[in-house]
Amino acid sequence: MARTQALNAAYEVLSDPDRRQAYDDAPEEPEKSARPTRSATKPANLAQDVHLKIDDFLRGTTLKVHLNDPANPAGPETYELAVPPETAPGTRFRVARTVGGVVVVRVQAGADFRFKVRGSDLRCDLRISSQRAAQGGLETVAGAAGVRLRLVIPRGVARGEIITLPSEGLPKPRGGRGNLLVRIQYRPEIHITRAR
Repeated sequence: MARTQALNAAYEVLSDPDRRQAYDDAPEEPEKSARPTRSATKPANLAQDVHLKIDDFLRGTTLKVHLNDPANPAGPETYELAVPPETAPGTRFRVARTVGGVVVVRVQAGADFRFKVRGSDLRCDLRISSQRAAQGGLETVAGAAGVRLRLVIPRGVARGEIITLPSEGLPKPRGGRGNLLVRIQYRPEIHITRAR
C-alpha cells in the first residue's frame, strides 16, 4: 500500500511539467562518505592457563607473559610474572597491561612422571617385594621437593593399599599443604610344583 502511494506521488511529479522542472533544478545531495569510522574500545581482559612443574609451586618461579594483540599499535607486549613460593595449584594472577585491561594467568600442575595431582594432593606408586609386604618395615619414597621421605610399611599390607604421608603434597589455597598418597604395589610369590 505504502509503495503504491509512493509510486503514484512520483508519477504526479513527473507528469506535471512545473513540478518536474523544480525537481530537476533541485541541488543534488552530497554523497555520504563510504569510509568506515572507528571508535575507541576498551581492551578486553584475557585469560590463559600455564602448567608448572611440581617444585615450582613449592619454590616459586618467574614467568614471561608474551602477548601479541593486533589492536595494540605499539606491537607485542611482554610482562614478567613472579609466582611466589607456596603457591597453590589453580591460583590466578592478574597481569596489568600497559594499554589497559589485564591478563588473568591461572597456574596448573603439569604432567609429572612421578606423581598424579589431585587438587593439592599428590599420588604415586611404590613397588615393594612380597617379603617386605609380609614383614613390614621402612621404605623411602621421593617427595614433591625431591627429598627422600621415610615410609612405614605395615606388616601384611595389601596390594593397592594407600599409605598417607601428611602435609607432603602441594600447597593449599588457604595455607598448609596437601598429602602424599602412596599406593603399595607388589607381586605375591607363586610356586608351582609337580603334585606327584
